[in-house]
Parts: sequence; C-alpha cells; structure tokens
Amino acid sequence: TSTCLPVLHLLELLGSALRPALAAHRAAPSAPGAFTCHHAFGGWGTLVNPTGLALCPKTGRVVVAHDGRRRVKIFDSGGGCAHQFGEKGEAAQDIRYPLDVTVTNDCHVVVTDAGDRSIKVFDFFGQVKLVIEGQFSLPWGVETTPQNGVVVTDAEAGSLHLLEVDFPEGILWRTQKLQVHLSNPRGVAVSWLTGAIAVLDYPLGPGPGGTTVKVFSPSMQLIGQVDTFGLSLFFPSRITASAVTFDHQGNVIVADTSSQAVLCLGKPEEFPVLKPMITHGLSHPVALTFTKENSLLVLDSAAHSIKVYKADWG
Repeated sequence: TSTCLPVLHLLELLGSALRPALAAHRAAPSAPGAFTCHHAFGGWGTLVNPTGLALCPKTGRVVVAHDGRRRVKIFDSGGGCAHQFGEKGEAAQDIRYPLDVTVTNDCHVVVTDAGDRSIKVFDFFGQVKLVIEGQFSLPWGVETTPQNGVVVTDAEAGSLHLLEVDFPEGILWRTQKLQVHLSNPRGVAVSWLTGAIAVLDYPLGPGPGGTTVKVFSPSMQLIGQVDTFGLSLFFPSRITASAVTFDHQGNVIVADTSSQAVLCLGKPEEFPVLKPMITHGLSHPVALTFTKENSLLVLDSAAHSIKVYKADWG
C-alpha cells in the first residue's frame, strides 16, 4: 500500500486548483500570530512516507511512524535520531503497515497497524508489550487521553473506541465503543483542556466527497461539526482535512492537503471561525501536534520531514 502514496499525493495536488484569493493571501506579509517555520528535520531516507506523529509527554521527544525498515523512529529535541524500532515483517511483534502513532502518559508507544488490523503497544525502547488483534476491521487514528486511555478510529467499521490498558503489564482491561455511526473515520484528537474528541470522517472517502470534522464532548455528545462544503464558504480553496489536533486553548486545528495549509477552525461550539495559520511551505501535511512550548509540529509526508512552526507575534 505504501508504494501507492506518491501517486495519491500527485492526484491530490493535480486535483486542487488554487484560486487567486489564496495565492494573494500567500503572497501577503505574515500577520501577527501567524506561524512561521523555524526548522525542519527528517528528510528522505531518514523518513520514508511517514504517516503518524506524536510527542512523548515526559521527554518531549518526537515519535514518527513511517515506511522504513524500522517502522517507528524517535527524534530528540534537536531533530537527531535517538532510537528506532518496530521491524518491518510478518511476525506478531513486527509492524506491517503503520497508519498512526501515539505516546501514552507513561511513555508507551501505541501503533495502529493496517497490515494485520491490530494495535501494537511498545515500551519507549521498542520492546513489545501488547498486541490487540481481532477487534478491529481497520484501525486507523490513535490518540492518548488525559486519563491515559487510548482512543482509536476504525475506518472500515465506522466506529470510535476507547481502550483501557495496563501498559507496564501489557494487559487490556476494557474496550468500549464510543461511537458506531461514523462513515469512514480516520484522524482523531483529544483536547487536554476540555477532554473533547475530534474525529475526521470521510463519508465517501478522501476524494470528491470531502471531509467532515466532528467534535464530541467527553460524554460523547456532538458539540461541533463542519464539512467541506461549509468550510468552502469561508476559504477560497476546497479543503480536504488530513489531520486534526487541538491547541492549548481548545481550538480545533486541521491540516489541509488540497491547499497545503494548516487552518484554525475555532472552538467547537463556535464552528467554524476559520483562520489560516500556515499557508505556504507545506507539500502534503498528514499529522499535527503542539509542544508544551506551543510550537506546532507538522508531519509533511511528501517532504518526508517534520517542520517546526512557531507563532510570530510581530
């Protein structure tokens, strides 16, 4: 599957005709509060078709899932490779095709593996702790909650799950279905400020059907929703959301592969209050996360790199 990613990227780039308004916006000087790229790391060979990005909450190290011989790569704060693990292979503890990654509050690495439709848990040094098989049709997005649970989207089943795990012991305590009426959910994010959960849903796949951003309260009440058509009323280019995260104020942030941009949608109860954050310098953003220092990390799969953006307050 990973060999098809460059073709997918090319089709999406050819299919996005940017309108003059967006081009003018990109040419304009950066407004105060816009994010500018301060440095990047990774690059082709160091990373190969990366798909997932996470931060270790204790060490601040950056964890990336990609298509290299070892599927999980860990970078230090300076962008140097500190460690890698997760052999490409067919054994239960190997990783066949990683789609997403998260790091738990106690520094365990959780990977969704589309190859054998499983979820795999490793300690931070790469020792496998738990393999969860047979419960998912196609596990895709994965994120850690403030309570150290793990939420997982099942793209094929159209569902959202919560896993409660004893990570040091490698024991799955409980699996709970939080939502079962989604269409094709992929990306997922959890707000550490409010506990809200954002899901990227693709009713007809990631092509012409567009995307829907759905945000649920901790009790799983729908508190905000906006789709591609709704966003097109606010932005001069078609939006295809490929990744979602929350900032430290509880705003929903999405990456857009159609216009190679990162956009703030505002708080869920105010949807959509659309504000461009990054409008140039990206090729195919597929994952986002904020650091404790409020830097925004963007995983650019076409550039095979992580780009570090900081707010420019002028």
